Amino acid sequence: MRKERDFLGELEVPDDVYYGVQTLRAKENFHITGQTIDPDFVQAFAKVKKASALANLSTGRLDKKIGNALIRAADEIIAGKMLDQFPVDPIQGGAGTSVNMNVNEVLVNRALEIIGEAKGRYDVISPNNDANMAQSTNDTFPTAIKVCASHKSKKLIAALERLAGELDKKSVEYKDILKMGRTHLQDAVPITLGQEMASYASAVRRGIKRIKAAVDSIHVINMGGTAVGTGLNAEPEYIKAVAETLSDVTGETFKTADNLVDATNNTDGFADVSASLRVTALVLIKMANDFRLMASGPRCGLNELKLPARQPGSSIMPGKVNPVIAEVLDQSCYQVIANDLAINLGVENGQFELNVMEPVISFNLFNSMNYMTNAVNTFVDKLLIDLQPNNRQCQTWLDNSVGVVTALLPHIGYEKSAMLAKEAYTTGKPIRDIVIAKNLMPKEKLEHILSPQQMTHPGIAE
Repeated sequence: MRKERDFLGELEVPDDVYYGVQTLRAKENFHITGQTIDPDFVQAFAKVKKASALANLSTGRLDKKIGNALIRAADEIIAGKMLDQFPVDPIQGGAGTSVNMNVNEVLVNRALEIIGEAKGRYDVISPNNDANMAQSTNDTFPTAIKVCASHKSKKLIAALERLAGELDKKSVEYKDILKMGRTHLQDAVPITLGQEMASYASAVRRGIKRIKAAVDSIHVINMGGTAVGTGLNAEPEYIKAVAETLSDVTGETFKTADNLVDATNNTDGFADVSASLRVTALVLIKMANDFRLMASGPRCGLNELKLPARQPGSSIMPGKVNPVIAEVLDQSCYQVIANDLAINLGVENGQFELNVMEPVISFNLFNSMNYMTNAVNTFVDKLLIDLQPNNRQCQTWLDNSVGVVTALLPHIGYEKSAMLAKEAYTTGKPIRDIVIAKNLMPKEKLEHILSPQQMTHPGIAE
């Protein structure tokens, strides 16, 4: 054990850990989720700290030996090392100070090792004076959220683009499978299964655009605003440099906010990102539920799709297989929607110069991105790739449908079409048979009007 001190007193810290006294206090204080800081968030924070050290070196304020050691320590975290040294619960009081100090302490204790000093020698390198130079939790924490959210969005967008791509493949594969379209859960007019798949792909791509636009909007940072956005203890040269160094470290373009006070006390950008996830979740839920309905049965439902069998569906009913992959996509998206509410509550509760609810905002935002990414990849891997249409059942429903009578309207008029529909409902006879029996038009013309090409494209059959 080693003894470390802060202004509240002295604590013993295990010698083999890189975090210090303030992390230990937070670890003892917050037992909320049973989880620790998201590794992506830790690495994003290390990027912010590296950028700050580079900026402080460029102004000459930070000692070169100390700065280079801090940068090397940050690089190790960015590379995935020491990620087990961040034990703080993600939901915590203090606006994220515990996370910021956890990162500062790990960086400093590793930097001390690098220059040949013992852990805890904060008189040589200080978590507050050196690792936190020209910084505050109030600018580093929201900036790290933005870096992390941007990183996670790339994984999510890749998953959604993969989903849209597979749906496009199915739209081509199923382009000639005519089936019954439905509105109000009732028979409508025919559509191809390929057209339905293409519509899902289009909606998913709209979600991708929403997410990209929202994430792009949070590339404005308040680094250098320090405590309340006034820039106390941060030189103008540092404020200008840190946005440039963060851009270099991340490979993305981050810009300093025009109004640092606004950027410090308002977190509406995170609500925008969460909203884009929520709306995309609604699209995914709708799609998953359509798949569940089309696969219902198989003997007593629509049975138009054959979902891959992934596991037995019942502990009591032999042979039952459930649409578990579509169900898990639904449930993951429900959680995204629930997280959005928590984020909204956090965003609206930023009083005066700081939003102290950023820990719960970040926790739910990162979870939403993780859940959606994993659920979408699961849907593609476990359901969509091996999806099979039931061509015979699609044709059966089509043959039994009265909805095809709509295609006859331009040729025989509404009144005769309504009469045909009524007779079909009453007798159970197919529309085709009734038209031919009544000699309303030649069979060849009827087949042309009711062909897949004519019924699923704009225009009137000639």
